Amino acid sequence: MAKSATNRQPGAEQILSAALVLIADHPWRGISMEMIAEASGASLTTVYKYYPAKLDLVSGFIERINKRLLAAHDFKDRNEPKRDRLIDVLMRRFELLDPNKRAVRSIIIGSVFDPYSTLSLIPTFTKAMAWSLEAAGLNTSGFAGLVRIKAVSLIYLSTMRVWLKDESEDLSSTLSYLDQSIRRVESILFTFEKIRNSRGRT
Repeated sequence: MAKSATNRQPGAEQILSAALVLIADHPWRGISMEMIAEASGASLTTVYKYYPAKLDLVSGFIERINKRLLAAHDFKDRNEPKRDRLIDVLMRRFELLDPNKRAVRSIIIGSVFDPYSTLSLIPTFTKAMAWSLEAAGLNTSGFAGLVRIKAVSLIYLSTMRVWLKDESEDLSSTLSYLDQSIRRVESILFTFEKIRNSRGRT
């Protein structure tokens, strides 16, 4: 018999946490909103309130990572090289994702068969990459900012493939690949910033 929803309804974070556990153990495409409601002890109405569509769970997960990443921001890092700061920010994203790696893998595999729906995640993902750059001290406004966001998005997605296979405690393979990837596009990521800074000093 299915478990009834509890009288005290869980919030968005509790539902998301329960969903991630469920997603880790089941194929993404096979998970229904009813299953998520049951796993979290929520009513379908409550799940609908916070997550009207299944992909909203993914958006919510990305937003959770954003908040946790930005909460750990240290303004003392402003004097560090921006390249080092960007690597540190992106690696922290992967470290925050690491406890839910199986769920991320399930979502990615399932999304391959639903590319049109996945396109709806582009604004949320783009915002995440923009804030990653801002946390590294790199401006995201104007044309230079758009180029930077696109470049770091491609770097992050390609590095994620390495991260999904990286079982080391320190994510050394992920770090190595990320470092090499950033080196290949340093002129795109940092040249505009150097020009802007030099103009500011004149």
